Amino acid sequence: MLTPKNIFTKLLIAALSLVGLSFALPAAAQVGLPVVNMIDDGSGGTKYSLTLQLLALMSVLTLLPSLLLMMTSFVRIIIVFSLLRQALGTAQTPPNQVLVGLALFLTLFIMTPVLTTIYDDAITPYFEEQISFEVALDNAEAPIRTFMLNQTRESDIAMFLEIADNTDVKEPADVPFLTLVPAFITSELKSAFSIGFLIYIPFVVIDLVVASVLMSMGMMMLSPMMISMPFKLMLFVLVDGWTLIMGSLTASFAVS
Repeated sequence: MLTPKNIFTKLLIAALSLVGLSFALPAAAQVGLPVVNMIDDGSGGTKYSLTLQLLALMSVLTLLPSLLLMMTSFVRIIIVFSLLRQALGTAQTPPNQVLVGLALFLTLFIMTPVLTTIYDDAITPYFEEQISFEVALDNAEAPIRTFMLNQTRESDIAMFLEIADNTDVKEPADVPFLTLVPAFITSELKSAFSIGFLIYIPFVVIDLVVASVLMSMGMMMLSPMMISMPFKLMLFVLVDGWTLIMGSLTASFAVS
């Protein structure tokens, strides 16, 4: 029997599974989706109606931005990029659109193995009518659950289980999906701010040095940020900062 929680969980999995569908658009196009039905009104005329499949698809697509935040690596990446921009002191450079675009494509790069598994094990068999819709959703949930469990701290899972007063969980596979998602988000926030702290340290040192030099020279009216920003940009370029940041972020999702 489907409960409201089960329905919500299945909807989450189905929406993220649609992302995996984008990896094989030509194959999906062969199956096709009946968008409009033509119905004879009995008087020689024809009525047109949208199918329930299309309405369900449109409803699910509205959840994709939230799913991107909740169940993928996007949260950690975009927070680290935002903290990096603040540490550099470059105001709105790079602009938000650039940071979101970088975070989005880096998320797709990191999530490719998960999305590929979803497509191979769930979407393709379902389109070929080898498995039912319920089985396809279960197959799609497995790689997503594995990814989130690998990135979630046990203490965060234990906290949400305690809040939910759930004592039936004996192993990671028993963690309810709606408990795993907030625990995963909490762990991602912790990881993002930990990485951001390490990024801030060298730039804060530069700010302190510049401020001390200006104070010793009696230039109290000159903003230290104006002088330190070129030095911070130079340091970031010399150490190939973008490569280091993106490489470290990608490596942080590797399963040991």
